[in-house]
Amino acid sequence: MALATRDRLRRDARDIFRAALDAVDPFRVVKRSLAVGRAAVVVGGHRFPVARRGRVLAIAIGKAAAPMLAAAEEILGDRLDAGLCVTKRGHALPLGRSRVMEAGHPVPDEAGLAAAGEVERLLRGATRDDLVLVLLSGGGSALLPAPVPGITLTEKQAATSLLLASGADIGEMNCVRKHLSRLKGGGLARAAAPARVATIVLSDVVGDPLDVIASGPTVPDPSSFGDALEVLRRRGLVDRVPGTVRLRLLAGARGELPDTPKPGDPLFRRCRALLGATNRLALDAAARRACALGYRPLVLTTTLTGEAREIGGMLAALAREVRSSERPVAPPCCLLSGGEPTVTLRGNGKGGRNQELALAAAFGLEKLPGVALLAAGTDGTDGPTDAAGAICDGDTLARARADGIDPARHLENNDAYPLLAATGDLLITGPTRTNVMDLHAVLVAGVPRRTRRTVRFRRIRRPGRAG
Repeated sequence: MALATRDRLRRDARDIFRAALDAVDPFRVVKRSLAVGRAAVVVGGHRFPVARRGRVLAIAIGKAAAPMLAAAEEILGDRLDAGLCVTKRGHALPLGRSRVMEAGHPVPDEAGLAAAGEVERLLRGATRDDLVLVLLSGGGSALLPAPVPGITLTEKQAATSLLLASGADIGEMNCVRKHLSRLKGGGLARAAAPARVATIVLSDVVGDPLDVIASGPTVPDPSSFGDALEVLRRRGLVDRVPGTVRLRLLAGARGELPDTPKPGDPLFRRCRALLGATNRLALDAAARRACALGYRPLVLTTTLTGEAREIGGMLAALAREVRSSERPVAPPCCLLSGGEPTVTLRGNGKGGRNQELALAAAFGLEKLPGVALLAAGTDGTDGPTDAAGAICDGDTLARARADGIDPARHLENNDAYPLLAATGDLLITGPTRTNVMDLHAVLVAGVPRRTRRTVRFRRIRRPGRAG
């Protein structure tokens, strides 16, 4: 691949990714969703009356919590009586009127336990005259652990780690966590009652189900103890999770424990939730930027799930199809997809799902000229690493082998990070303070007209008919 072409493709891929992030900037999301009216707060066009003696309390939870609460502080001004921000370490920002707490993610820790206690203290004594504004984004489940009585934080950490290693998707993870928590699955709304609750949500879940995003703390929970138990069975974890977790889910499935609040519960008559930003919004912005840079954009899907390495192979196959037959779109083009693949751990290496996806794709792209693939998390974090993801191309594996690195061994060991660091293919953005799942962009450069192959189709005559 010509160096100029490779550099331009990589530069354009980063530019397209930045445009996607700008479209889902949490500060802007809240600014366009929240307003103060006369004796009311307006959220997504819905008016929430606030009596003169009523309070406005704001609770922001997730990786985008800090900028979301910063926007709420600016809009509400003196009308905000108290605010609390709970976010991932390294994602905090200084706020004017609100307390900021950082906690562990993706495995919950003691700081998150303390933050959950602060949320419950803030909500204690809330009245019908009060409004609780909840600002939710991805990561909220891990950041706000509030284990039910009888289950310790250590036991919840163990269950979370087992689910992560099993390749469980976010829906499965949160189904289990909701049934081990006081605040998840509608629990925060219950703690805030009888106050009104207004929620603005950034979706980090495929399909944008409000009950799954951050484990749905302010919305009804359609899942049951039986569903949570089935997740453990499906992932082979029933006999591996701590005994207290297993016994609680078994007791709940037998009807011996009250379940989470369900759709139709009167609790939610004074609660509303607004979807402020989604992966679709990010991909649409990426498509517009790709078009401005001279590529034909094609959004394939926003609901991509499955094993990261298999998806990497599929995206590489699509790039080869474009190069050979100009289908499903002619180059220069940009194929876009979004979602949240998973990784089933087979080894003990260092990486994340986007790095594994990119490394797997590199095998399919090997020696293919004029193609680059970006795979990145919109939160700027990919697994337990400092990278958002990676950008690979047809020369990635050659660069690795030139450094004496065996790509197949690294892929098998879930060890993409050191290989991609050595080849210069890591994408490091730092915390973006937003989170709408992952974005994948496959850029295919145009082919000079003089080298483009012309495909001719020969007419086939049907039997028994005269030519």
